[in-house]
Amino acid sequence: MNAKTFSTDWAGRPLTIEVGRMAHQADAACTVRYGDTMVLATVVVSKEERPGLDFFPLMVDYEEKYYAAGKIKGSRFIKMEGRPSDQAVLSGRMIDRMVRPLFDERMRRDVQIIVSVLSYDEENNADMVAMVAACTVLHMSHIPWKGPVAGVRVGRKGESWMVNPTVAQQAEAMADLVVCGTPERLIMMEADAKQVPDETMVEGVAFGLKQLAPVLELMEQVRVAVGREKDETLAAVKDAETRLKVEALALPFIAERVEALFYGAPLANKVDRAVAKDRISHELKAHLIEKGVAEEHVHYGTGLIYDEVQRIISQQILKSGRRVDGRALEDIRPLGGEVGLLPRTHGSGLFMRGETQVLSTVTLAGPGAAQIVDTMDLDIKKSYMHHYSFPPFSVGETRPLRGPGRREIGHGALAEKALISVLPSKEKFPYVIRVTSDTLGSNGSSSMGSVCGSTLALMDAGVPILAPVAGVAVGLASVSDMSTWKVFTDLQDLEDGKGGMDFKIAGTAQGITAIQLDTKTIGLSMDIVTEAFRQAKQGRLRILDVLKSAIATPRPDLSKYAPRIESFYVKPDRIRDIIGPGGKMINEIIDKTGVDIDIEDSGLVVITSKSADGMRQAVEWVRSLTAEVEVGKTYHGTVTRLMDFGAFVEVLPKQEGLVHVSEMAPYRVNKVTDIVKAGDKVFVKLTEVDSMGRLNLSMKQAEGNVFPPAPAFNASAPSRDDRPRRDPKPRFGHGSKPPHRP
Repeated sequence: MNAKTFSTDWAGRPLTIEVGRMAHQADAACTVRYGDTMVLATVVVSKEERPGLDFFPLMVDYEEKYYAAGKIKGSRFIKMEGRPSDQAVLSGRMIDRMVRPLFDERMRRDVQIIVSVLSYDEENNADMVAMVAACTVLHMSHIPWKGPVAGVRVGRKGESWMVNPTVAQQAEAMADLVVCGTPERLIMMEADAKQVPDETMVEGVAFGLKQLAPVLELMEQVRVAVGREKDETLAAVKDAETRLKVEALALPFIAERVEALFYGAPLANKVDRAVAKDRISHELKAHLIEKGVAEEHVHYGTGLIYDEVQRIISQQILKSGRRVDGRALEDIRPLGGEVGLLPRTHGSGLFMRGETQVLSTVTLAGPGAAQIVDTMDLDIKKSYMHHYSFPPFSVGETRPLRGPGRREIGHGALAEKALISVLPSKEKFPYVIRVTSDTLGSNGSSSMGSVCGSTLALMDAGVPILAPVAGVAVGLASVSDMSTWKVFTDLQDLEDGKGGMDFKIAGTAQGITAIQLDTKTIGLSMDIVTEAFRQAKQGRLRILDVLKSAIATPRPDLSKYAPRIESFYVKPDRIRDIIGPGGKMINEIIDKTGVDIDIEDSGLVVITSKSADGMRQAVEWVRSLTAEVEVGKTYHGTVTRLMDFGAFVEVLPKQEGLVHVSEMAPYRVNKVTDIVKAGDKVFVKLTEVDSMGRLNLSMKQAEGNVFPPAPAFNASAPSRDDRPRRDPKPRFGHGSKPPHRP
């Protein structure tokens, strides 16, 4: 086994790449280690291209292995890794979005990148190591790819940025930013932040890109030592000569028809633009056949229409600032927002931006509804969830409904990140919150529409968010070498072509909460990034004004259909009194009051109920079970046991004390049963807790008791002095002995 190892220092920790030890039959493979986190990356390209494809078939998979963290899957019945977790899907998407722009889009061969986490040290994020590994195998392989690029995570704490913060540092950071590219250009970005100013985030991007230099140098060392020459024939297309002839006939025709149909009058409606494209397709087909193109080769021309329309629209923006719907570069399509549309939901909001329309709803529940997340590196309960859907009717299409795909998971996670930092603390608002965003119409950036709709729905539900959040997508028109470019606000369908970008930025009036950037370029300069942030901030503020006009602040009260929650703390050592043996007590409370009860190890008790009476009963019951007795306080207790010397009274559940016969009444009591019997309710005052923890009680010192009359004096009874006396016991003096007993 001829393994080769390459290493460099990166942010004070060794980054090591090893080639030649594992996965020899892949086209390229390597392991990358950072700390004790280690991943295996492989890439394979198919031997033949798939016929009939009109796109580049790239697959990127990120695999979490539970053994990497020394865990066994938590499910009782399935212990083997199966469907990837949402976090694994997001990590795979992040790698895909980083490497895809640098492939030759003419390729029609399947390319699959698989990154498997082999070891996880709970300090260094595996996704960052995976990004380095994926880029390394592509750079050293024979597959055409315009790398290298790499990724780095930077965190903001105080006034400074940290490189590759540990998991613990990341949890405390004000901003978590992932940037990918080279020191000179940005190709992909992800971020979540706690209302960090836009200017600070721009600084973070520039800082992060500078940290990529040692990683790129290491990748180049690997390529020089063990890499293969790039095989450009993998990107070659069949019938190249025929294709070129058809393209020469098709491109001028498409350009002429786009100018006439798209710019003769502004086409603000997506449906009208789709009709125009269909018309161009039919006319082009007839034109090519008239020019002698065989019918089986016509698709070489009609297949160009979509990309060519996008290219022409981008060129018009570059040349004259003309947009296909007549807007100026920084204009936003017509905006609208409504709340309270659905009568029985806990909160709802409808957000509209042009033809993009998103309906968001809020559902509130108690802590028991929290989502259990059990992944390779997480074992938590989520109390806030955002789910996004994109039904086919939203774009006028038909297809089977098969549940959320990678795109839906990604958009939901982005909206979740955008809002989580403005949610109230669990102590202030102990509800589990689920937001769903259903796309009812889409013409660009429905994910940012989800952010806006969610803000409306949360405020309509009465969730006391810190500030409203809005999002906007910024686009780009550029030439291939990026020497000429223009940034524009509020990206829509046909403006997201080659040489463009989809730069989504969400935040409040105070700062940014989430970012996601995809490009179809070789990378963005910092000038482009800075201009994008400037336009996004202006657009975000305009959208926030529209949201505030729909609902200015969160409603003061929750919906009458939402459950009510009361929470309070008890001493942790009293939790067992609430639960009871085998859960008997807590189950009895739940069954008789209809509430849900959640108890944390800290002693936090959360009671959820839709019934006010049930809530009151449950709270009183739990408080009585955990109440602490106080000396000097009067209790209304129940007589549980009678003794010759007094009565035991339960003052609190499972806490009883003794009323001595001398403390039972304001007069002499001869028999305990003259005053009380078992089961009686009496008022008692706690006079003492002795050194053994026993409770001494008094009835005569407590207010509220009604005593029977004192027993009458019996004159015929012998007085104490008249009673016969016993013979005194003999007393023995000092040193004397008792009489001898045989």
